[in-house]
Amino acid sequence: MEYWDIYDKNKQKTGRTMKRNDWCLKDDEYHLTVLGAVVRPDGKFLITKRVMSKSWAPGWWEIPGGGVQAGEDSRDAVNREVLEETGLDVSGCPDGYLFTYHRENPGEGDNYFVDVYRFELDFDEADVHARESETDGFMLADAAEIRKLAEQGIFLHYDSIRRVFEL
Repeated sequence: MEYWDIYDKNKQKTGRTMKRNDWCLKDDEYHLTVLGAVVRPDGKFLITKRVMSKSWAPGWWEIPGGGVQAGEDSRDAVNREVLEETGLDVSGCPDGYLFTYHRENPGEGDNYFVDVYRFELDFDEADVHARESETDGFMLADAAEIRKLAEQGIFLHYDSIRRVFEL
């Protein structure tokens, strides 16, 4: 069973935890997730397509990410998520932290902070080993191609993370 720390509105741990995806948060309580954009020196980003069995946004494109486990820090979580979902190890890359945004869903018990990272890594397509339980494959795309996917309404969180692609 995976647990997540519960944070207050100032992004400070409360000392309490919740079961993963057990949407029990009160107003002004949050869990923490991470997103890790991986970009090659040629400006191409690694994006993955969500499996159709996902209950939320199946078939949409995204960058690797997921929930921060209880006791885990944000950087360790993004390293783990990128490795689990793509097979790429970003732990040796400079920090990469860019910004945090948050979402509030009053009455739904699912408020969250998202720490967004960007890592430059020189890799080939053969180095990518997308996790089949999480993804229906991957694509290397530049910022314009990602923007087009967003305009089609099939790129997750684009409006919140677009700065990652514009640097």
